[in-house]
Parts: sequence; C-alpha cells; structure tokens
Amino acid sequence: MRVALAQIDAVIGDFDGNRRLIVERVRDALSRTPRPDLVVYPEMAICGYPPLDLLDQDSFVERNLESLRALQAELPDGIAVAVGLVDRNRSGSGKALVNAVAVLRDGAVVFRQEKTLLPTYDVFDEARYFEPAGERAVLELAGLRVGFAICEDIWWEEPPAPGMRYPVDPVRDLLDRGADLVVVPSASPFVAGKLATRLRLAGDLAREGSVPVAYVNMAGAADSLVFDGRSFAVDREGRPVAMAGWGTETLSFDTERPGPPIELVDDRQAEIEEALVGGIRGYMRRCGFKQAHLGVSGGIDSALVAYLAVRAVGAENVVGIAMPSRFSSEGSITDSVELCRRLGMRMETIAIEGPFKAFLDALAPGFGDRPFDLTEENLQARIRGTLLMAWSNKFGSMLLTTGNKSELACGYCTLYGDMAGAIAPIGDLLKTEVFALCESIDARAEREGREAPIPRAIIDKPPSAELRPDQKDEDSLPPYAILDSILSSYIVGNRSAPEIVAAGHEEATVKRVVRLVALSEYKRRQAAPVIKVSPRAFGMGRRIPIARALHEAALR
Repeated sequence: MRVALAQIDAVIGDFDGNRRLIVERVRDALSRTPRPDLVVYPEMAICGYPPLDLLDQDSFVERNLESLRALQAELPDGIAVAVGLVDRNRSGSGKALVNAVAVLRDGAVVFRQEKTLLPTYDVFDEARYFEPAGERAVLELAGLRVGFAICEDIWWEEPPAPGMRYPVDPVRDLLDRGADLVVVPSASPFVAGKLATRLRLAGDLAREGSVPVAYVNMAGAADSLVFDGRSFAVDREGRPVAMAGWGTETLSFDTERPGPPIELVDDRQAEIEEALVGGIRGYMRRCGFKQAHLGVSGGIDSALVAYLAVRAVGAENVVGIAMPSRFSSEGSITDSVELCRRLGMRMETIAIEGPFKAFLDALAPGFGDRPFDLTEENLQARIRGTLLMAWSNKFGSMLLTTGNKSELACGYCTLYGDMAGAIAPIGDLLKTEVFALCESIDARAEREGREAPIPRAIIDKPPSAELRPDQKDEDSLPPYAILDSILSSYIVGNRSAPEIVAAGHEEATVKRVVRLVALSEYKRRQAAPVIKVSPRAFGMGRRIPIARALHEAALR
C-alpha cells in the first residue's frame, strides 16, 4: 500500500482554512506518481489541537462536523483520506464527545476509530472532554488490514502517570485483530528529545507485530505548544525509512517497498532553536501580529530572544529598544548596538532617567528618607515595561518578554515590568540552557563561515539586571550551575528537597531555592505564556495553588 502522511499546520477553530489545506494536500498527493492509496492527516486536523474548553461550545463541535460533511463532498473520488476530528459519542453512555479519526472515500465515511488512551498529564486533559474508545477495528483497504492508533494509543508501555490503567492495550488489540499496518494520527507537542521516544515506541510495535508503522504528526504551534511535524514511517523491523521536516509537508511511504533505513542526526540545541523559532512565528501569525519588538539590554537573554525573533519573522519586522538608566554600563549600549547590527534589525534608544526621576520626586513625600532598595529597582523595570507596551500600542507590534526559566522560577523578575509581554520565548530555558543555545548558534555560524550572530562580549559578561550600582545576578541567587541543577530536579524531575539534598546539593541552598519557587507562584500565574520545550514548563502543564502553606515536609 502507498500511504501519504500529510502533516499540516491546522489552526484551532479555522474550519474553512483547515479544510482547504486538507483538500489541497490531497490533490497534491494525487498529482504524484505513483498515486497513494491512503492520505492520512494528524489528530484533530479538522478543528486544530488542542481546542480545550471550546469543546464545551456545541457550535464549535457542530462546525467541526459540518466541515467533515463538506470534505465528503469536496475530496476527489478514488482515494481514501483519514482525518482527525471531534465526533459525537454514539455509544449511548459516558461523555458526549470522542477524539476520532474518520476515513472518507468516494463521498462517504467508510470507517471510524475513537482514541482509547486519553492523557491527563502535563498539558493534556483529554479525559475532561472525551469518552475513550469502547472497541477497536481494522479497515480493509488495498489488500491490507489497517489499524488506527491515535497518538497516545501507542504509549501503552510508558504509562504517563502513576496508576494510569486501561482495560485494553489498544495497539496489541489491533495486532490481535490482524492489522497489517498501524497508522498513528498524532498531535504530539514538541519536547526536546521526544522524537527519539516516538521512534522507539513505533519501532517496538513494528517489531512485535512484524508490521510497518506510519506516524503523522501536526506541524505549527498553538499558544505555548509547538508541533514539530517530523512525521515518519518505520518498516517491519522497526527501522526508520522515511521522515518529514518541521513544516507543512507530505511524506510518501510504500509498505511493500519501504526503502533503505535512514540515518537520523541528533542535535538537541538545533531542535530547541527550531522549536522556539516556530513557536514565535506561529503565535504571532495566529494572534494577527506581523511585527515584534523587545527590550535589548546588552545581556544574553535579550540577545537570544532578538536572534530567535529575527529568524522567525525577519529582521525588517523586529525592533530592539534600549532603555539605559543611571546604572547602565557602557557595554549594555555598545553590545546592544553590535547585536542589532549583526542581526540586521532596527534599534531605538529611549533613556529612562527622566521618567525615573519624575517617579522618585512624586514618591519622595511618602517615602521620606527610607533607603534605596528593591522598590526603586522594580520601579525602573516597570518604567521600561510601560515604554515597551506603549510601543506595542502605537505601532501594533507584539512585545516579546525576555525572561528565562531560572528567573521565573525564583521570582527574579518584576511584575508589570520585565515580565510585560505577549509571549516568553525562552521562559522554558534555564539560564545555563540559554548560554548553551547561544554557544551552539554562534558555533554553527562560525562553522559555516558566517559572523557569529551573538557578540562574544554578551556571552562572556556576568549576568546583571543593572538596577543598582555594580549589581550581579549571583549577588542574590546561587551560581547558575548550582541553581539550575536544583531547579531542574525540583520542577522538571518533581523531586523533593530531601531527595535533591541526598543527590549532593547543600541543604540550606536547596531550602532557599524551593522557598523562592513557592513564594513566586503568584508572579508566574500572571506571566506571559512560555514556549514549551522541556517535559515540564511553567503554564498549564504545571498547576500549583498560589495561596498555600509552604510544604514544610519538603523543606526539612
């Protein structure tokens, strides 16, 4: 059988646009030689993923079904097309909706399969909306028995949460029913290193059943999530024989002549960069922005965000705004100028001394002779946030905030100041990861004979907010190598403070960091969404109460 895996960038709620894209890709597949027998689209390709509580709106569900009926009329005859959608639950019991795949051929729905495993971990909450499949079936097509396992259905061997159990292993059930080919329509968000897990699971399934596996994934981005595409096929021995890239693409695969195994290049930094670029581009496009701006400080965080933004939407659409104060070093300006020159982007300078002095004068009667402290530091950050938001309002430009995950974790950021912005591109990168990505970006440029995009002076300078004389981040935070190791264990690894201490960290430092994370929860609840690249990012994948007692057991 010849299969075309059509990974598309489906926009949530854009039923007409998604349908047009589906029809266009089918026609494109039919123009190829040889013609495919089956074209497969990702999970929920008709409505976009994840629709979340839009599923509570009956009009949304009905428009999704109307789009399915329109596809029945619009798709060419003589070819089978599998599309993901939200369907009504026809079983008569349980929740009203199912996450399903429908196979269309010659104007009719000839096959349906619902999803069995409904994830409820991290960013997923599908059991909130859907009823799991009561049974599985196979489709007879072109002489093969085709089984459909929707996304999570192939993750049986790695239960996503402790105690998560289902009565039936969906893919083994398909093998028991005689499936000759397993097709996996998916909307699997990017996490660094996740492709290797998908390939391993598909390979294990292929080897166990001696069947080829075809996996089609969503492309594009939705809010914090990036969909990396990279659809693939593995042969009966579980070897990858075809793989797509990150964008909209159609990948062809022949089950009888799969071709030789392909070599895969594992470059963690490159895939994180690609995900962040795609996340910015997708967020801006869906929110209707064509231009972006950010504060450039001469520091490494703003330098990385500027580079990513230029890659995402072009240097002509990005503006860097320097906002020097009485505490700014000479390098904060000269390094920003050099960064913008290398990136080819426009730079504006708006000094904050005037507004800062005006605020100090206005507050002087109330503050009296109280000494300079965090109040005046945060005041500078809030002045900058106001200026950046004013630029957004005046020019219709989207503000990118430049905070990293270490800062968000510890509250080393100012509400309504440097936290202002529509999205946080590097909010899921710890500070040490920011340095590693910048080094990778410059190293690649140098290998290719290009000027390094990020000036060495920016990478080498000690991190500083420059809100008081001679300030350094490590004046008030542990060294980033230590801090990030603790944060990774606590936030991503979900380990307790005693476990982290047992792993070799100093107890007082661990207690302090865990306390900072807890005390800063109210800030993160008001932060811009971050582009997710780790197994656990701040946002909807990590839901912690704001008003709570500190977990004393964890602090002992």
